[in-house]
Amino acid sequence: MRERAVREVRTSGRPVAHVARDLGIHKEALRLWVRQAEADQGDRPDLLTTAEKSELAQLRKENADLRRANEILKAASVFFARSARPALRVSGPGGHTEEDGAWCSL
Repeated sequence: MRERAVREVRTSGRPVAHVARDLGIHKEALRLWVRQAEADQGDRPDLLTTAEKSELAQLRKENADLRRANEILKAASVFFARSARPALRVSGPGGHTEEDGAWCSL
């Protein structure tokens, strides 16, 4: 239907609104179809082609996935960094900890 409608607009020379009315579709839908067909054929360098739109959508999805993965990795690194530290014992005399090896019982 879309290809037929676009072909009718391009070959007949009739206004988009007239062709749309004859085919029973909304004139703005047909206008957008014609513009997209022109972009896909290279006649509208100001618009993205269908392939470019598809690629852009895929790249945006990948970017969002990578951002989510990066946030997860950041949170995991913070979690594991905290759990990897040795437990600090209460200071003994002179402010030394048991790990220092300088804790002496008095």
